[in-house]
Amino acid sequence: MHTPRLNWILFIIFAVATIGVFTTALIVPPFRAVAYAPLRELIIPPPEPISLTILYSTEKQAWLEEMVAAFEESGTMVKGHPIEVELEKAGSWEINAAVLDGTRQPVIVSPASSLQIAALQDATTAQYGKSLVNPANTGTCRPVVTTPLVLVAWTERADVLWGKQPGKSLWTDLHDALVDPQGWAAYNNPEWGYVKFGHTNPLQSNSGFMTILLMTYGYHDKTGGLTSADLLTDSDFQEWFLETEAGIGQFEHSTGPLMTKMVSYGPSTFDMITVYEATAIENAENAVGRYGELRVYYPPALLWSDHPFCMLNGDWVTPEQAEASKLFIDYLTSKPAQELAMLKYGFRPVDESIPLEQPGSPFDRYAANGLLADLSNLPEVEVPEGSVLNTLRDFWSRNVTR
Repeated sequence: MHTPRLNWILFIIFAVATIGVFTTALIVPPFRAVAYAPLRELIIPPPEPISLTILYSTEKQAWLEEMVAAFEESGTMVKGHPIEVELEKAGSWEINAAVLDGTRQPVIVSPASSLQIAALQDATTAQYGKSLVNPANTGTCRPVVTTPLVLVAWTERADVLWGKQPGKSLWTDLHDALVDPQGWAAYNNPEWGYVKFGHTNPLQSNSGFMTILLMTYGYHDKTGGLTSADLLTDSDFQEWFLETEAGIGQFEHSTGPLMTKMVSYGPSTFDMITVYEATAIENAENAVGRYGELRVYYPPALLWSDHPFCMLNGDWVTPEQAEASKLFIDYLTSKPAQELAMLKYGFRPVDESIPLEQPGSPFDRYAANGLLADLSNLPEVEVPEGSVLNTLRDFWSRNVTR
């Protein structure tokens, strides 16, 4: 007898609860999932995505695009809002320039190396009175994959110039070969013409800048403590440096096209070039059977391209974007992402628990071409202060640009 009344009471309770859930879902996006699904999709608009804009260097493009797709598919959210990653590629030094002149205001920058982060830290402090990047905060600014700068050379040419592996005098030996008017005739191979070395434009490309930094360290016979005085007050160094650069006919704008040109045209264009180890791995198969053996050689002191992802401390970055930045950087350094970077794209993982020598690893596959998994016997050069890096760029720009 009381059933209709009870049904009305239950209906009212249900209606009030439903309205409460929907109202709460409108105000608090994380609560949206609790709402009844069919009505939810009709009544409650989906929460606005958090836009995570990233200005990045192109060397990691294929891996990064794959990671972004997987990250968005994972459904990671900040306070109920999905994260939408927007990628824009640029040269490593172009990234710095765009941030400094205000033409770009990304949430994250990712140049090819911490060299650019150090330079950006110095430049933004000088321009704004505070740094827009904070490498000390590893939660929002840290490397995600690494690859060292290497030399790639046709084996018969390298055997003549430095043998199985370059020694400590690599950069001075290379200078002497480039400036020798006899070219390869001085090494009993006149049919090879002049010695042809190449690197990219240091004002546009990170690998070119890494090359001239290693050259500078090599000339001064040290791996740390480089100062602006080493560049500006040593006339013998300046002469040596400019003679070396004068031996290079053309500076490519990017590392990939430089490597492609060497593989496509062989020793008629380049005897040896500097590129990233990962770039050499990427092109290893393309070089087979063309102009003889192409081999990787490691310089006497290493300099790493460590692909930092750094959130900018700009007033345009919201707290939600800052949180999204942390989540995305964590995703890039997760074990599956790191393994993919190594096995498919030839980068060295920052996760040291991942072995470089394992089935499918390029370090096993191309060991006969000079790839070395263990580089612990080679010293690493120190990343100088940002002011020193900017002075080196200015010196090259004033004296070499052509």
